Amino acid sequence: MNDPRFHPPEASAAPWPMLFTAPHRLMFFAGALAVLTGMGWWALQLAAWRFGWSGWPSPAISPVWAHAMLMQYGMLPLFMLGFLLTVFPRWLNRPALSRAHYVPVAGAVFGGYLFAHLGLLGWPWLLSVGVELMLVGYVTAFVILGKVLLAAEQRNIHAWSCLAALALGTAGLLSFVAYLFGSPPMAGLVAVKLGTFGLLLPIYFTVSHRMIPFFSGNVAAGYVVRRPAWSVPLVWALVLAHLLLELFNRNAWLWLADAPLACIFAWHACAWQPWKSMRPGLLAALHLSFAWLPLAFALYTVQSAWLVIRHANILGFAPLHVMAVGYFGSMLVAMVTRVTHGHSGRPLQMTAVPWLCFALLQIVVVLRIRAELGSDRLTWLVIAACGWLVAFLPWVLRSLWIYLTPRADGKLG
Repeated sequence: MNDPRFHPPEASAAPWPMLFTAPHRLMFFAGALAVLTGMGWWALQLAAWRFGWSGWPSPAISPVWAHAMLMQYGMLPLFMLGFLLTVFPRWLNRPALSRAHYVPVAGAVFGGYLFAHLGLLGWPWLLSVGVELMLVGYVTAFVILGKVLLAAEQRNIHAWSCLAALALGTAGLLSFVAYLFGSPPMAGLVAVKLGTFGLLLPIYFTVSHRMIPFFSGNVAAGYVVRRPAWSVPLVWALVLAHLLLELFNRNAWLWLADAPLACIFAWHACAWQPWKSMRPGLLAALHLSFAWLPLAFALYTVQSAWLVIRHANILGFAPLHVMAVGYFGSMLVAMVTRVTHGHSGRPLQMTAVPWLCFALLQIVVVLRIRAELGSDRLTWLVIAACGWLVAFLPWVLRSLWIYLTPRADGKLG
């Protein structure tokens, strides 16, 4: 695209390093570091529980909530915000955002993420500072993207959906700040649940809805682009129903929302014709990643139905982690690799390192399910967390190098 609106004039201005020349470079760089930071801390925390490390610092809040909050509001959103700050103006035919827009967002969210982890290691006040700083980053991103949307002559459901999810994510962080300053535990629970079903799932599905058929239609012969207008608002309604049922502890009734969601996601997985999209590998990885989503909600449905019939929770956190590791994690690798290659002048291929990460991550999903369904749960949780680190380390190192070096084709950006 040669339209000057999509290339900020300061993109090549000295003395800014290469890392700051585009929003995806800076945000993906921070996200790549966050992948190892967050799961590294969690693996050590799990090992401390499993092996009884008496010297390991105990966080001021529940480590489970800390893990959920920082993964959902820090690690994954750094990639999401990098993507949105890059493509949101393009979706709405607006000029590209400048460094003055994306550098403060990256600094606040990633800086807050790092401070929060330091807070978990023995400086509790830094946890509050970190979450507050992340909140500043969210508010800044919401204002920036909101202005882009309001300035657009033609608005679309994908932009509205992502902005609405970012608003709920901001509300979730605000609720967690309130919890850290003495509000009842319900405020913390609201924050955790909003992160999953108010922020991540709506944005992930919205981006999948827009980009998977778009990428497939550009490559696959005889491909029919199906991007139904009804599905995004219907998914929103059902996801919010799931969220409310969980918050009011009506888990036995979750099947009312989850069974339709499983069907809708399965319909999309088929309607996007993955059998036509197995080449190149990057395209296949997108379709394979999405396939975890209907499975996750099928498991949610089974678990809820079993609660009705036998009054027992048989799957634990397996459905959540099929979605979180299988769909969110795999789609992160596939989509970020696709954007990284496309914006660095590299062939749109799934090369050896991304394939290794992607393949190992599928094994991590199985390990995480095993932790819920078998004995010695803590041991398997440690194995799954270490598996995540092994899977991502080569991909992270390769990605960091790409973000720090010029485009392979010599262009700007």
